[in-house]
Order: sequence, then C-alpha cells, then structure tokens
Amino acid sequence: MVSKSKEGKAIEMRKSSSRGQGRGVGIVTAADSQERSEGQLHVYDGEGKGKSQAALGVVLRTIGLGICEQRRTRVLLLRFLKGPGRSYDEDAAIEALQQGFPHLIDQVRTGRADFFSAEESIRFDFQEAKRGWDIAKGAIASALYSVVVLDELNPVLELGLLPIEDVVETLIGRPSGMEIIVTGRAAPRALVQVADLHSEMRAHRRPEEHQGNLVPFRTNGGIEIYTGEGKGKSTSALGKALQAIGRGISQDKSHRVLILQWLKGGNGYTEDAAIEALRESYPHLVDHLRSGRDAIVWRGQQQPIDYVEAERAWEIARAAISSGLYKTVILDELNPSVDLELLPVEPIVQTLLRKPSETEVIITGRCKNQPAYFDLASVHSEMVCHKHYAEHGVDLKRGVDY
Repeated sequence: MVSKSKEGKAIEMRKSSSRGQGRGVGIVTAADSQERSEGQLHVYDGEGKGKSQAALGVVLRTIGLGICEQRRTRVLLLRFLKGPGRSYDEDAAIEALQQGFPHLIDQVRTGRADFFSAEESIRFDFQEAKRGWDIAKGAIASALYSVVVLDELNPVLELGLLPIEDVVETLIGRPSGMEIIVTGRAAPRALVQVADLHSEMRAHRRPEEHQGNLVPFRTNGGIEIYTGEGKGKSTSALGKALQAIGRGISQDKSHRVLILQWLKGGNGYTEDAAIEALRESYPHLVDHLRSGRDAIVWRGQQQPIDYVEAERAWEIARAAISSGLYKTVILDELNPSVDLELLPVEPIVQTLLRKPSETEVIITGRCKNQPAYFDLASVHSEMVCHKHYAEHGVDLKRGVDY
C-alpha cells in the first residue's frame, strides 16, 4: 500500500485541512503566525546524508506557503561548526535561497573549519558555540522569525560546547508558532525527549563497501536515493534542487532542474508550496510534472490508469536523463511506483547506467523490496521515524504534513 500521507496510520487519522484566513500582506513572524497553535521542534540526526538538505527543504516549503497565502515569512539559518575556510554541500542551496528570496533569509556561521573531538576542543570552540547560541537565543526570544534552523547543533552538544539544560529550556520556551529545526549527528536524549519530530537519516553502504570488488553494477555516480518511513525524503530532494540552482548561480551557468512526481495527481502534498516557491523565483530553471490519480494506490487494486500514468512519467524521465539538458532530475515517489509494479525495474537500471556523468538523479519514496537500481546509488539514506507530532495529538496541516 502507498498512502498519500506517507506518514502512517496515525497521520491518516489526524488530517486537518484548515487554513488561516484573512491575513495581511507583509512579514509574518512567529508571534502572529497561525499555521498551528504551537510551532514544532524538528530533530534530524543520524549518519546518513540529507539532514541539512531536509532542513532547507522545510525552509523552502515555509516560504512557499507564505507566497501561496500572500504573506512573507522570515527564516534564520544558524550554522554551527561551519566557519570560513571550507565549503559545504548546502552553501550553494543557501545562495539560491538568498538570491531567490531576498530580505527573508538571514544566515550566521560560527566555529572553525576543522574537524575535532571533544578532547581536541579549544577555547575558541567554546567561544564560537556560545556566540552562535547567544544569537539563537536572541532570535528565538524576539519572535521575529517563523523558522529557525540550528544546523549542526547536535554535535555541538555532543562535544560539550554548550550546556544541554540551557538549550532544552530555551527550545521548550520558544514562541507559539515558531518552527525550530535542529540537525546533526548524535542528537542528545534530552533534546529528543522534547522534540515533536525526530527523524534519523540512516546511511546504507554501497555493495563494494562490504563485498570487496564484487560490484553488481558500475555507474558514473551522481545517484542518490532517499527512502524509509520517516519525514525528510522529498524535502531532502528539494534541498538538492536548491543546490543545483545555487551552483549555477556561483558558476554563472544555467543548472536546470526537473521534478517528476509519481502517485501525486491531486493537491495538498508536503512539497507543493516548496516547488511553487522554486518555480516563482527561478521560472526558467525549474520544470515540474505530476502523474497519477488523486487517490491512494493500494497493492492488488491497481487500475489501468495507474500503469498508464506511471509509464507516461517514466518516458519523460528517461528522455530527460538521457538528454543531459538537466543537471538535476528528481524522481519523487519512483520507489513505491516500482514497488507496486507499475513500472519494470530493468529500463530504469539501464537508463541510470547510461546517464550523462554531469546529470545527478535523486530518487525518493518508501518501498518494501529494494529494486536493483539501489545498488547504483552513490548515496542511500533511509529516513527512520522515531517520533512524530501526530502521535501525541497535534492536528496536521494540509500541504505541510500530508
């Protein structure tokens, strides 16, 4: 079974399609936001890739919702342990956000560029962590932001650079309506206990990493797969789209992105607003196509139109990947389409094997049985949901949570 909600039975039972009405145009802060009665605390951790990407996807979604509802939301990106001297995967994505949505994105970087252990930490590390946390505390107390991203705060706490009690107390006391996203490996238990959402990005190794040189397939890289029951799959993919656009900006080139979605023929999906925001700011760089019915597709109850729609989208995807015209091709919910046997696996494998080296392909969606093309992935992150706010009585917002 593939559910449109993608978040399990608890979410399907707690749908809520209410939306705020009559809001004025202007910057919307946490103090006057009515998206939910209380903003949520997200925690993304784990060894796998996609944590910061997912946070940026949530940021993009928030901005897009503001555009759809004719208001503007303000976002703070506070990045710990990411000082000058090194480049990071999300740099280009943040550049795309700042250029596409000026005056809505504030960014602060703290720390040094080196990797270090708790034993190797120096006075400067404590000073930089405190500087970043003081900024975060001020931003949270001010209620000027709708979303505050505390990127790599988890390892800062694991290194002992900040008192966990102060952090937890501040996050608990955040203004109503303010969304806070904490990322990084090794989230401390005290933080997870107060979080509304906790998704672990679990890394899966490539076949050659545990089978010596016996690799079933060889590919030219640039294939990333995000799967699992937890939140963060589609938002991580959208973070990759931002990265592609940002790289094009920094290199003064056109980095076109194609977003293809299976099993999403209706409206009200988590990433709708984010895609709308991308297309509004970069209309000549982002192409988007949906396929499928406006209905849940159940295993054993597939209809002829499901096969037709799946094949239609795949033919477009195959041609787009082979053409080399796009730097990034996102195949959203391809995995469940294959799992439901709406598409054969072998043509997908062959297309990915022959893709241009400069084209990256991002594949998302949960599946029970891993298809053969998983062995081609240079990155495979499984989103494991440990905690979701639907489980403790929070109504979900259409277009945000389901």
